[in-house]
Amino acid sequence: MKDLRKFYINGEWVDPQGSEEMDVINPATESAFGVITLGSAADVDRAVTAAVAAFPDYSQTSKAERLALLERLLEIYNERFEEMAQAISTEMGAPISMARDAQADAGAGHLQGFIDALREQETRETLASGDILVREPIGICGLITPWNWPINQVALKVVPALATGCCCVLKPSEFTPVSAALYAEMIDAAGFPPGVFNLVNGAGPVAGAALSRHPDVNMMSFTGSTRAGIAISKDAADTVKRVTLELGGKSPNLVFADCGENLEERVTDSVAECFYNTGQSCDAPTRLLVERSCYEQALEIANRVGREQEVGNPGMEGDHIGPLFSEIQFGRVQGHIEAALAEGSRLLCGGPGKPEGFETGYYVKPTIFADVSNDTHIARQEVFGPVLAIIPFDNEEEAIRIANDTPYGLAAYLQTGDPERAERVAAKLHAGAVHINGGGFEYGSPFGGFKQSGVGREGSKYGVEDYLEVKYVCIGGVDE
Repeated sequence: MKDLRKFYINGEWVDPQGSEEMDVINPATESAFGVITLGSAADVDRAVTAAVAAFPDYSQTSKAERLALLERLLEIYNERFEEMAQAISTEMGAPISMARDAQADAGAGHLQGFIDALREQETRETLASGDILVREPIGICGLITPWNWPINQVALKVVPALATGCCCVLKPSEFTPVSAALYAEMIDAAGFPPGVFNLVNGAGPVAGAALSRHPDVNMMSFTGSTRAGIAISKDAADTVKRVTLELGGKSPNLVFADCGENLEERVTDSVAECFYNTGQSCDAPTRLLVERSCYEQALEIANRVGREQEVGNPGMEGDHIGPLFSEIQFGRVQGHIEAALAEGSRLLCGGPGKPEGFETGYYVKPTIFADVSNDTHIARQEVFGPVLAIIPFDNEEEAIRIANDTPYGLAAYLQTGDPERAERVAAKLHAGAVHINGGGFEYGSPFGGFKQSGVGREGSKYGVEDYLEVKYVCIGGVDE
């Protein structure tokens, strides 16, 4: 494994300026399997300086040149795919089957999606006014990514920066540094010029803040908590950077009685979607809103599915869920469960503590609460664990009101047998994505949210646009 103490700056693995170190913990064993150095402001400045030096040349490369580099990166990624899956499984506890099928797969899928978007991108066009519109790379990009979908988020930020001719500094989550280091090796092997991509590990309040405040950084892209996103926005404001944010969520999932004979499938899949990735997804459907006329039947289905949900070691093949990623997160989730019990929500299954047989590892019980009111803690706070809150409603208008009664707006889910209702309700849900009857996210589609779920979009042509400036050129008469 790469020496995680080093940073990738200006095309080389270099010793850091800072000396503070941190263990990298396997959440299934609670034991350290690596050590990283936590970068300082001086390390960030060194990386930004390298990016600034590389930008004049790289920003002038042709689309064809950048496409060739990205296609080579995709080849290398696919060759090292299993390494990436194993790294993610070890560092954040994703079961290996899921680490291959979703976590590592996202690195390849998003890369191909951006290659397709770049091919279609028009860098120069004539407007109806007759003026020329030109798209140019925004400059130096600071990229901060989370631990829950490590390479998914790295690809969604690094690839569009490289695709558009920007240079960048990546600060991945300090809890999941191995996948980011592997990606840096791949970028190096693909032949990107020195300084175009740089990697510095570190804590958010130190390295992340230094990146956000740096006067030579033109854009910040961050994925994580709404609290941290607000802090980054404030840090970036003094230099008027562009800021894109992909933040928290408390996504509603509306189940209507007109699902009919498909109710079993729709509720079963809804519970599984909430528990997926051990509930550690910002767009997880954690509020299950169920029409009163099928409420008791839905509770029976959900209770059975919740009790049958297997929890297991990440190294085992299968569709079980693994541990939470850290001891801190384990404590947070336990606190949310205790708060729900204190507020009087009815516990269907799960509850506080670890599942039977798991003394070691940050494992939690898949937990479902019924008869939840939307003004309670468990209905309003992002839990980031396998915890589902079920809320009854009486009619369509009430369902929409409850669904939108949240500061977040990342995703919404809708289960109905009525196509007209699907169209009607989807139009009224305040969210960046609406998934109907199990429809899932596809590579090449834009991802992002309304309200406190963020600013901007990732993926697709819209994710490319975020890394570009728009200029129009007015051509007057030419004297002979």
